[in-house]
Amino acid sequence: MQVVKSAQRVFEILEMFEEARQPVSLKEICETLNYPASSASALLKSLVVLGYLDFNKPSRTYMPTMRLSTLGNWVQDTLFSDDEVYRIMQSLSDLFGETVTLAVQSDLFIQYVYLIPSRLPIWYTIPIGMVRPITESGIGWLMLSQQPDRRIDIIVSRINQQRLATRERISIDVLKSHINTVRDQGYVFSKHTLEKGAGCIAMLLPWQPFRRVFAIGIHGPVQRLEEKSTQILAELRRCVSAFD
Repeated sequence: MQVVKSAQRVFEILEMFEEARQPVSLKEICETLNYPASSASALLKSLVVLGYLDFNKPSRTYMPTMRLSTLGNWVQDTLFSDDEVYRIMQSLSDLFGETVTLAVQSDLFIQYVYLIPSRLPIWYTIPIGMVRPITESGIGWLMLSQQPDRRIDIIVSRINQQRLATRERISIDVLKSHINTVRDQGYVFSKHTLEKGAGCIAMLLPWQPFRRVFAIGIHGPVQRLEEKSTQILAELRRCVSAFD
């Protein structure tokens, strides 16, 4: 799926501030993101005019304003309005020490909207906001398991239409095999889909604010998850049943 370049650059700049956590100059932005100076300058000036960035003339640096910092606060307030989801995630983190995520379906993707990072040795990270194709993720198979087959066919068709290379296209038979396994089990244990050696055990939540489908997952090295999969599944079932 193609992304509008100007929109992508705006969010890449904002994500750079998230990582830098300090004022940055036009030169630093251009060098880090490999942008033409003229394009970057125009974007930064527009964000200043809109009130999302502040420009300090003596140091010639830019800094996000409080308007930007409060823009999405309502989302977390809505997701955790009754604290139940957060309490479940925290209890799973306390019990197993692995990364615990909350993911949502977003059209042809799944997105990680909140996480509690692992306290154990791990070699990969899942940043908040990360998106993955719904057909190539264990949690995606979990989301699709609730869809009728005709809807899955449409989703696969839409994705394959965007992929010019035949080798990148989704096999509907392979995908439905994964989905049918999830339907039979009532959960997903995906292995090596995000990265070789990495896995996830996840279940859907019956809680659906704004009619959006959410899943809670525990991520870690496959071997570690296999060793405690029985305990993880038992605890996930107990936690999910709290919403019934």
